Amino acid sequence: LNLRVIAETGKQSLPIIISTIATSLIVAWILQRFMKTDKDISMLIGVGSSICGGSAVAATAGVIKAKDEDISQAISVIFFFNVVAALIFPQLGHLLGFSTATGEAFGVFAGTAVNDTSSVTATAAWDNMWGLGTSTLNKAVTVKLTRTLAIIPISLGIAFMRSEKEAAAGAEKVSIRKIFPMFILYFILASIITTVATGAGVRAEVFEPLKTLSKFFIVMAMSAIGLNTNVIKLVKSSGKPIFMGLCCWVAITVVSLVMQKLMGIW
Repeated sequence: LNLRVIAETGKQSLPIIISTIATSLIVAWILQRFMKTDKDISMLIGVGSSICGGSAVAATAGVIKAKDEDISQAISVIFFFNVVAALIFPQLGHLLGFSTATGEAFGVFAGTAVNDTSSVTATAAWDNMWGLGTSTLNKAVTVKLTRTLAIIPISLGIAFMRSEKEAAAGAEKVSIRKIFPMFILYFILASIITTVATGAGVRAEVFEPLKTLSKFFIVMAMSAIGLNTNVIKLVKSSGKPIFMGLCCWVAITVVSLVMQKLMGIW
């Protein structure tokens, strides 16, 4: 991907990203009030579902000083629905009539409705279904990484609210370095290298082995997540968090589809 494509994709998807993030946070807040769920785990699920799964949970957990058990539950709930999305969204996209001639529309959907980068990549199996090369993957990952940047303002906002409440107790300042998603910098660096290389006449085919390798690592990551998730234990111990995660996931999916329809993308 080059920087021009990234800028265009980010601009196109920004209204959907803002809408889905706001939706998840509001749904989590409302459910926390009605179900009397623990505030920390509710915040972790709301932020994790809306932005970037495990990365957002980790960043937020550091700000609110969440317990290890709450972090583990939130990540398990979020990744459970990520796996479900990776399995059913390509078929859902076909049923809803997404264009099979290009991966543009489905890429935006995957990038805004799935909350973890590895799961977004897995959901981009749309490319394999319709022989689109890496069209969907490129779009989905760019949208997803644009969405990931929301970790910074939201983490800082939560930190500000917490520090206001805990000012009398001498709360510690939040380190931007700790909450910043470093893989964003690696993504930008790779994009700069690609832009410069292709501009200098290097053929795009040169990067194909790296794309294949990245897909392999994504498969390995998804397998590791599955092997470390005990679904039975999760259901028994996390009834309310699972319901909250489900509601956030469904709400984000619906809002993403509605916004795409309104904007004429789908």
